Amino acid sequence: MAGGTLGGLGDAAAAGLESKTTARLTGLSPADAPAADVGYTPGILAEGRKLIFVSGQGPRELQADMETQIRQTFERIGKVLEAAGASLKDVAILRAYFVNISRDLPIYRKVRKEYLSKPFPSSTAVGVTALAIPGLQIEIEAVAVV
Repeated sequence: MAGGTLGGLGDAAAAGLESKTTARLTGLSPADAPAADVGYTPGILAEGRKLIFVSGQGPRELQADMETQIRQTFERIGKVLEAAGASLKDVAILRAYFVNISRDLPIYRKVRKEYLSKPFPSSTAVGVTALAIPGLQIEIEAVAVV
């Protein structure tokens, strides 16, 4: 790992990430926006000072059941955010990639609601034929604001 820390972030304080100030995230839900209560918000107004871009993360155990894989993926995202002085509550947008979206999207929606809170981040789910690591079934990237 570059810099000896998770994700090559190096020393967070040296990178100017020592601030613990949290962004204000406001959900944007216009009347005609097609957002059901499945754990996302059509838009997020993020007011803060710093953006944290989390590269696509996947589970530790590729052979685990999908619910476990999704939990492990959110935990990995949380660790990257912690290295920057943020948490999952600071996430403004998620992008999730699924090899088997019809099977795994309902599980993802259930688990996502356990890890995140309102206003839920904007979110996009994408079905793909394969991911970069053989056997990987889900990959999630995030952007947080603090």
